[in-house]
Parts: sequence; structure tokens; C-alpha cells
Amino acid sequence: MCIRDRFEEAVKYGLAKKSKEDPTLVATICDKLAVNFGSEILKIVPGRVSTEVDARLSFDKEGSLQKAHELIAMYKEMGIDKERVLIKLASTWEGIKVGEALEKEGIHCNMTLLFSFAQAVACAEANVTLISPFVGRIMDWFKKSSGKDGYEAAEDPGVISVSKIYKYYKKFGYKTTVMGASFRNIGEILELAGVDSLTVAPKLLTQLAELKDAVPAKLTPESAAEIDIEQLHLDEAVFRMLHNEDAMATEKLAEGIRNFAKDQRILEEKVKEMVAKA
Repeated sequence: MCIRDRFEEAVKYGLAKKSKEDPTLVATICDKLAVNFGSEILKIVPGRVSTEVDARLSFDKEGSLQKAHELIAMYKEMGIDKERVLIKLASTWEGIKVGEALEKEGIHCNMTLLFSFAQAVACAEANVTLISPFVGRIMDWFKKSSGKDGYEAAEDPGVISVSKIYKYYKKFGYKTTVMGASFRNIGEILELAGVDSLTVAPKLLTQLAELKDAVPAKLTPESAAEIDIEQLHLDEAVFRMLHNEDAMATEKLAEGIRNFAKDQRILEEKVKEMVAKA
């Protein structure tokens, strides 16, 4: 089924559930569209697919919980068990608490827009399934801030951040998966070899496939012993202060939420056009 077919099916679904005058119609259609795409991906790949909660709910616990339950219900209607779905949430304090609540219900979560160590610690304490720290976006901020053209892989701020998180998790026995994301080059990927999981763009996968040399693991559970750090337990006030102290993380989280929200509004305008023609 092509993309337009998935759009049209989502519109029909929404209109069968709600009237054109219902202010929640467009949101329902957008959610159904996301689930439609997720279901297609699950026909191809094993494991789980991530489906994102509207970024405009990043500071709304109850709204995010409701949206997550609605998405899981839509997957269930398509015969897809919640075990195959990751609810994707921004790593705000509210988002992390939503993730904690959903995990207790057996709904798995992927915490995104994660840039600070405080966010990573809070996610581990919340026992979420997976975090996806953005390696490349961290490096982008430091390049702009410092005026440098780039970094050697071992000195890349994004690589250093994810390495620290991985070692901290392993040292203190957290089960949350660390999935590095948003890579700018294969050097970053190779420097994080051994991390729990990676999401890699096709262009970089091609470059990796062309490598001839063996790739040694740089990160192992045993390597966690080398990190000299105390275990942290963060309440909301301490979390907010620690995160606020990290200028890069504060800026990138806010920017990410704004950009995700902007993309959501663009999608909604497209859906409104289709509804008007239906």
C-alpha cells in the first residue's frame, strides 16, 4: 500500500469515528496514520517499532498518557500486540514520569531528545525500555559553540556523552537499552562499538559495509568498571537543576520539541485539506 493510500485510510478511519466538526478529528487521523506506517514497518522488521506522542504534550503528563493509550489501542485494533510497540516520548521530566507509568502497565517506551546525563539517569530510574541519545546533535552544538570544524571520534562530545551513559548504566545494573542515534559519520559509530543498540542511516550503513578491518568493541559491560562516579537518585527539583546547568542539553531539548511540534502542525494542515475534500 502506497503512502497516499495510508493517508486516505487514516482519514476514512477518523471520519468513521468522529464528525468533521469534532476538534479532535485531525489528531485522531494523525495518530491513525502513524499507526498505519508503524504496522507496515512491522511487516518488514522483527522486534519493535517506535510511535511518537505529539511533542506538544511534552509537558503534559495526563495528555501524554491518554495519547499513548490511544495509540496502543489503535495497534490492538490492527492485531498488533503492545509488545511490538515502543511509545516514543520526549525526555522532559513529565515525559520520563509518563514513561515510568506506562512501563508499569507493560507498555514499552523509547525516550527521545535525550542530551543530558540528568535525563539519562532519570530514565534509568524510571526503568524505561530504551533511550536514544542524539550523538550527532550534541556534536553539532559543540561545533557551533566552539567554532571547531569537527572532532576526532574519541573526543566527540556526543560519543563521550553516550559512553558515559552506557558505562553508568552497566556499572549500576540498569536494564534500560542505550541506543545511540543521530550519527554524523562512521567514526562516531565505530567509537561506540559495543553499545546496546544503534540506529544508523542507510548512507552510513553502506560505508560500514565497505570496511575491511575488524571492528573491536569499545564499550563492554566490563568497561563500566573504569568509570569513577557515584550513583544518583534524582527528584524533580534536582533533575531540573542538573539539566538546566547543561546549556547544550537545555537548548537542544527545547529546539527538538519545537521542531517536532512544527512538523506535527505541517502534517495536520495536510490532513485538514484531505478532510475538507472527503
